[in-house]
Amino acid sequence: MYLCRKQIHIPNMTDINYYSSEAIILLQSLIRIPSISREEEAAADFLQTYIEECGIMTGRSGNNIWCISPMFDINKPTILLNSHIDTVKPVNGWRRQPFTPKSENGKIYGLGSNDAGASLVSLFQIYRYLCTTEQSYNLIFLASCEEEVSGKNGIESVLGQLPPITLGIVGEPTEMQPAIAEKGLMVLDVTAHGKAGHAARNEGENAIYKVLSDIEWFRSYQFPEQSELLGPVKMSVTQINAGTQHNVIPDTCTFVVDIRSNEFYSNERLFEEIKQHITCEAKARSFRLNSSRIDPEHPFVQRAKALGRIPFGSPTLSDQALMPFPSVKIGPGKSSRSHTADEYILINEIEEAIRIYIEILDGLKLS
Repeated sequence: MYLCRKQIHIPNMTDINYYSSEAIILLQSLIRIPSISREEEAAADFLQTYIEECGIMTGRSGNNIWCISPMFDINKPTILLNSHIDTVKPVNGWRRQPFTPKSENGKIYGLGSNDAGASLVSLFQIYRYLCTTEQSYNLIFLASCEEEVSGKNGIESVLGQLPPITLGIVGEPTEMQPAIAEKGLMVLDVTAHGKAGHAARNEGENAIYKVLSDIEWFRSYQFPEQSELLGPVKMSVTQINAGTQHNVIPDTCTFVVDIRSNEFYSNERLFEEIKQHITCEAKARSFRLNSSRIDPEHPFVQRAKALGRIPFGSPTLSDQALMPFPSVKIGPGKSSRSHTADEYILINEIEEAIRIYIEILDGLKLS
């Protein structure tokens, strides 16, 4: 397997090719190692060895790997560079081997190449680059696990072990446009209780009828605070279940609601408001995955805009939802390629990412 080549001189912008080459080779190595969510140990082992071969000390908790910039100064702000090492399972329809990286026509094919391997390897090379220069901030690089399943053994389990963080940069495929807001997620299990009876007689209380008005409310209600970046809170009834056979009045009906919040509502606030409008019993599976937002005037965002980058609001969820500090999502690749057959990243997207990350972060002042 490929191991890191140590770079001992202070690089300049002409070294983008060097770091791009390092990132591409590392990405190909990681694609070869299956790292389905909750099965990332082999990939984490390899990445930890790679980082240490670069002469960089690592920390590890479970399958999460991190490194902290040398000469860490508690009086400086700290930037977290984060992406994830896990992937979804290969979907049907792959014409190539998902765990065999294939370079073809300027593309690298392989599971996790776009989501989010390219971001992961680019951010690590940026960490290497920035650690060779004097910056006004500390750096932490974190390769986290279980992102695709929002698992509790992922980034959430690590943040408490790290120094306080001022800004999080989350590597996900955004075409290197900064996502300055991200929708949150809450899933509700809603239940109505009736009374069983024979369908041929006028008896029982039909639990299906009891959910109809609540389902209509979820379909039509609009929360008043709407976001310019993320739009309104979106509620969708996605599953429903009731009844045991055709001639029995169902005594229970359950349905599931997928709720995508904007930055004006915490999940707890949404839940309390929803309970005031419905008659059925509702239980939230979790309140953890809140919407996130960073001030459009933040120095990182302003630098990105000066480079022609266009801030936007992202409808897709990432580990930003678990970060209790300002964060921005930005990385190479297209979100539409994620979780698809024959997933790929363009080589020039990695090269562009490294250039843009450097141009934004090198010399950035957070205050």
